[in-house]
Amino acid sequence: MAAPAYTEFEWQTERAANGASGEKLTEVFVGLVQKLDGVRSICDLGCGNGHIAGRLAALGYEVTGIDASRSGIRIARRAHPSVKFVEARIDLETQQLGLSGSDLVISSDVIEHLYRPADLVAAAFSLLKPGGHVLLGTPYHGYLKNLALALSGRMDSHFSALHDGGHIKFFSVKTMSQLMTAHSFRDLSFTFSGRAPWLWKNMICHARKPAQ
Repeated sequence: MAAPAYTEFEWQTERAANGASGEKLTEVFVGLVQKLDGVRSICDLGCGNGHIAGRLAALGYEVTGIDASRSGIRIARRAHPSVKFVEARIDLETQQLGLSGSDLVISSDVIEHLYRPADLVAAAFSLLKPGGHVLLGTPYHGYLKNLALALSGRMDSHFSALHDGGHIKFFSVKTMSQLMTAHSFRDLSFTFSGRAPWLWKNMICHARKPAQ
């Protein structure tokens, strides 16, 4: 029997995903957004329960959140009534929502869950105005980190192959850069957070849609 295109992620809380670790990552995202000039409108792709979207809206940004999780959107709407939330999958459906023209698209810890990660990058491109920014976060993977996982015997538990869903794509700076440039994004730079250098927990790619 074919697997469903999407399985509901059941959100139970309006707090940051992954507890204290998720809250630290939220702080990194918010700090990066605040450093960008000329950003007013933001689209949060894969907003989940709306935690980051709500934080940004409280700072005065005009925020729209998009997620396929019905429970996540329900919690987000209750917790952050000033934010527009849309229940939709991140695929061609997203590109047809008529929400183009954002100054910034953000996405935190979403792309690694997708069978087709290119769908998220294409959606981000379509939602941005020319010259707009994207901040795309995902767990970091690189040679030294993967080597450390192998030598410590933690490879199986880290990549968790024995349950449905979870992380199914694992990005390095090189592969994320290839994906972004293949979809016409330019001026890439990376911010890393968590753990020691080269063993980072997360990376956030900043890129821009060409102005012309």
